[in-house]
Amino acid sequence: MPAVTVQQAFELALQHHQAGRLAEAEVLYRQVLAVQPGHAEALHFLGVAAHQGGRHDFAVEMIRQAIVRDPSNAVAHSNLATVCLATGRAEEAMVQSRRAIEIRPDFADAHYNWGAALAELGRLEEARAAYRRALEIKPDHALAWNNLGNVLRQLGQCEEAIASYRAALRLDPGHADADNNLGIVLAEQGQFDEAIAAYRRALQRKPKSGATYHNLGNALNAAGQFQEAIAAYRRAIQFCPDRLETYLSLGVALGRQGQLDEAIAALRHARRGRPDYFEACYELGQVLVMNGQLEEAIASYRRAMELRPDVPQGYFSLGNALHRQRRLDDAAAAYAHALALAPNYAEASYRLAEVWRDQGRGEEAAEAVRRVHELAPDDPVIHSDLILLLQVCPALDEAAIAAERRRWNERFGVPWQRLALPHRNDPNPERRLRVGYVSPDFRDHVLGRNLLPLFREHDRAQQEIICYSGVRKPDDLTEEFRRCAAQWCDAADLSDEALADRIRQDGVDILVDLTLHAAGNRLPVFARRPAPVQVSFAGYPASTGLGAIEHRISDRYLDGNKDAGESDHLSFIDSFWCYDPCGVELMVNKLPAQETGTVTFGSLNDFCKINEPVLKLWARVLEKVKDSRLLLLTYAGSHRQRTLDVLAREGIAAHRIAFVEPRPRREYLEFYHRVDIVLDPFPYNGHTTSLDALWIGVPVVSLAGERAISRAGLSQLSNLGLPELIAQSEDDYVAIATQLAGDLPRLAELRATLRGRMEASVLMDAPRFARRIEAAYRAIWQRWCVAQGS
Repeated sequence: MPAVTVQQAFELALQHHQAGRLAEAEVLYRQVLAVQPGHAEALHFLGVAAHQGGRHDFAVEMIRQAIVRDPSNAVAHSNLATVCLATGRAEEAMVQSRRAIEIRPDFADAHYNWGAALAELGRLEEARAAYRRALEIKPDHALAWNNLGNVLRQLGQCEEAIASYRAALRLDPGHADADNNLGIVLAEQGQFDEAIAAYRRALQRKPKSGATYHNLGNALNAAGQFQEAIAAYRRAIQFCPDRLETYLSLGVALGRQGQLDEAIAALRHARRGRPDYFEACYELGQVLVMNGQLEEAIASYRRAMELRPDVPQGYFSLGNALHRQRRLDDAAAAYAHALALAPNYAEASYRLAEVWRDQGRGEEAAEAVRRVHELAPDDPVIHSDLILLLQVCPALDEAAIAAERRRWNERFGVPWQRLALPHRNDPNPERRLRVGYVSPDFRDHVLGRNLLPLFREHDRAQQEIICYSGVRKPDDLTEEFRRCAAQWCDAADLSDEALADRIRQDGVDILVDLTLHAAGNRLPVFARRPAPVQVSFAGYPASTGLGAIEHRISDRYLDGNKDAGESDHLSFIDSFWCYDPCGVELMVNKLPAQETGTVTFGSLNDFCKINEPVLKLWARVLEKVKDSRLLLLTYAGSHRQRTLDVLAREGIAAHRIAFVEPRPRREYLEFYHRVDIVLDPFPYNGHTTSLDALWIGVPVVSLAGERAISRAGLSQLSNLGLPELIAQSEDDYVAIATQLAGDLPRLAELRATLRGRMEASVLMDAPRFARRIEAAYRAIWQRWCVAQGS
């Protein structure tokens, strides 16, 4: 082929190349090289065409040959840098782009490639300078503006990055990558609506970009558009089925929407695709927990911890799953591991305290919660939990607990009380009252069962009942409470401020706290004084310590020997409790001792009430009553052995102690068929648990203490006409229990008659219970009305 023909062929090849007809261009480049193997430009552009066609290694070979023949070709050096960048050869890209700049200092594309190589190597400051130099030379270099934005974003200069992406888009409105990158930085800035718009623009130009759909899903998820996010993740997978992080994000999003089976499938796919994918193992554990598959969740968490043993959150979540399985020792170990990694991990300390509470380690639990309170002093819930835990600590007196309640009031009550608005309720002492009840326990719960008789028997001609419910999982009892109320407000998701406003708008005259410092309380609502009269009752017999709750309902056995001791005024009814078996039909059986020949003592109370002083006193009883047994209710774990160790030191052999695990209500009540006498714990007596025992025919021996929670047995047994079962000292306690155990005819008589006593007493007289409480409300209301006229 003559030289002129070679040139013509080369020029025609360039035309095809520039028109995007790569195959035709390559044929002509090869023809040129067949005639003139050393044609530098044909080698160069054959390499460029090969790169554009995805054959990068061949491209590198061709462009290198071109440079050998023409080392001063700045464009060839720059294009070789481009190919090297595409194949992960950043170091060589840096060398080639730098050589291009030496040959031609004003070459914008060479500066651009220099910046890209520097950025790839993590030299961001230098990369930023290189991109800026490229833009000085060529201000309309859209790619340089886009890549400069990427570097600025990585340097944390987000506003400048946004400006850089916008500059790229002004120059090239169809630049999908710039819109995608703009969306990323906007999302990082929390500007989710704008990010979503940017991603959608990018997808209009590149509708099959799995990466952009993934980013869109993340922004939609963060904006609360969960179903749209799921749809975006599914599209991302359609176009990029190997992108495991999208399966991860899809699984998490599906889990949050309750689509658990699909979530598990997506997360398992991610984990199978990469067995060392920590996030997939961890998030799979989270969703498996939500689906109730605890064993699989625990295995998934353990795998995650093998991969990343330095992540405290993983041990925390593992502990939660183990705790839900009531594997208390394992849960405690997991929480302790989390705390070893992060000593100020408040949630882990808090959960560890819950485990210790379940194991009867009340004082250790209280100290752990106190540490959490020190880490989060502005959280009223944590401080309330501390106050509640202090109730089970035998070493503390009432003054110490009252002091903690005063601190709660000073921190969370007094500031709101100062801001309380005046009330405009009609101060008519005889009118029909609007009574609001606030509780998370309008459900099948010990408190709900105790309150249902009151709600059934309320005099609706005198009082209109409004329930502000914190129940998240309603049940049959919830529906019965709802039927008893004139108005019902689902308040679980209302803020304290919103709930207080709602109560004020409802015109409530008397607002009743049914929880005190127990879980789910809304004491910060009461601190805002949304009602003119505020009363505490039912959660447990004690004061809230909250100055805004000025009244408390109790009975004379619990509190009659002293005044309230704090800011609340006491109103007395016959009994703090009104028992209702709530549909459980269970016969009273024969006295177990008559069949077994041995007396079985028992305590089926929450194990947090079982402390060392209690066990030592019970050991004295067991030592006095030959061959007697003791039945205790608690989950499996090392605390059972600690219990046996305490009793062994007091001379009681392990074979005399039996443990049973908590069961659903009917099965729990059936445990009393194995018990002859209940031994009441202290300082926190059995409350409804003791009433359960008495209803099954099992007498309770109780030690009367000074605190109201230590006088529940005194109240219940006095109201049953059984004062002989109430001890005033530990010696009395041993003597009463021993004497009763030695009198099987008396025990049999009590077994046969206790249910009848219960049913005939104020302990099960629902109409009387309701009338006494209503009378207390009316008296409190009348005092408020008088005060308004003074």
